[in-house]
Amino acid sequence: MTTRTEPGEDQSDPGLSAIMSERRRLINLGYRLLGSLADAEDVVQETYTRWYAMSAREQQAVESPGAWLVTVASRICLNVLGSARARRETYVGDWIPEPLPEPTEWITGRSGAGGADPADRVTLDESVTMAFLVVLDTMTPAERVAFVLHDVFRYPFGEVAEIIGRSPAACRQLASSARRRIRAARTPAGPGAGQADIVRQFRTAWEAKDIDALIGLLDPDAVATADGGGLAVTHLRPIVGGERIARAYAEIARLTGDRTTFLEHTVNGLPGLVARQDGKLATVFAFEVVGDRIRHIWAVRNPEKLRPWRID
Repeated sequence: MTTRTEPGEDQSDPGLSAIMSERRRLINLGYRLLGSLADAEDVVQETYTRWYAMSAREQQAVESPGAWLVTVASRICLNVLGSARARRETYVGDWIPEPLPEPTEWITGRSGAGGADPADRVTLDESVTMAFLVVLDTMTPAERVAFVLHDVFRYPFGEVAEIIGRSPAACRQLASSARRRIRAARTPAGPGAGQADIVRQFRTAWEAKDIDALIGLLDPDAVATADGGGLAVTHLRPIVGGERIARAYAEIARLTGDRTTFLEHTVNGLPGLVARQDGKLATVFAFEVVGDRIRHIWAVRNPEKLRPWRID
C-alpha cells in the first residue's frame, strides 16, 4: 500500500511536516513581538535556517523541536527589538505597527501567490488590535517578550526564563510590569457591531466633509496618529482633539476630492477603513472606539507596511 505524496512534500525527511507545522505559531509570535509581519516572516525564516544548519544528529537530539523553534525565534525577536529602538530614532514621523487585514482578505504578497496560505496567517484576537500593539511597543524588549510568551501564549515562567536568560522571578516581574501598562491604557470598548456602525458613520461624514458630524463621532480628547515613514505625505505629529481632527480630515477630503474612495475592512480584527487614491491603495485606518465615540485613529500610509493589503 502506498501513500499519496502531496506536491512539494519531501518523503526523505519525515520530520519536515512536524517542523513546518510550527510556522503559523512562529508567525503569530513574531508579529505580536515585533508589530511587523515583514519582520516576523524574516525571523521565522532565520529560525528555520538555523534549524536546517544543524546536522541530522543534532536535530534528533532536540527533545522538542517546537519548543526549540519558539526559543530561537523569541531570542531573535529580542535582538530585533533592541536594534529597532535605535532605528526608530531616525524614522520619519510616528511609527505605527503594521496593520493586518482579515485572514480571508490576506494575500502574503509573495510573487505568484494566488491566495492566503493558512500557515502564514496571524490569528486575530485582542492581542493584535492596534491599541494593544501600540501599548506593547512602549514596553522594554524583555517586558514585551515575557508578557507575550506568558500572558498570550501561556508559556510558564520557567520556560520564559530560559528563553530570555533571566530568572523566573525576574520574568514574573517583567510580565507584571507589562500587565500594568496594559491595564493603564485599556479602556472599555463597545461591541464589534457597534464599532462597525461608528466607523461607517465616520466614513459617511468624512466623505460628506461634514465637520459637525465628525466632531460628534470623535471623543473630545481623541488623537489621530499617522505613519508615512518618509515615503508618503502625512501629518508628522499626532493631531490631538476631536474638533481639530474633524477639521483636518475634512480638509483632507476637500483636497483629495473624487480621487479618494473609502472601503470598510477589518483591520487587526476590528472595523476599519481603507482609502484608495486614484484607484490605488493609499491608507489603512484603524480605530479605537470607546462607547459611541472614536478615541484614537491610526492611519498607516507607509507603503512598505501595506504589503499584505493586495486589494487593488
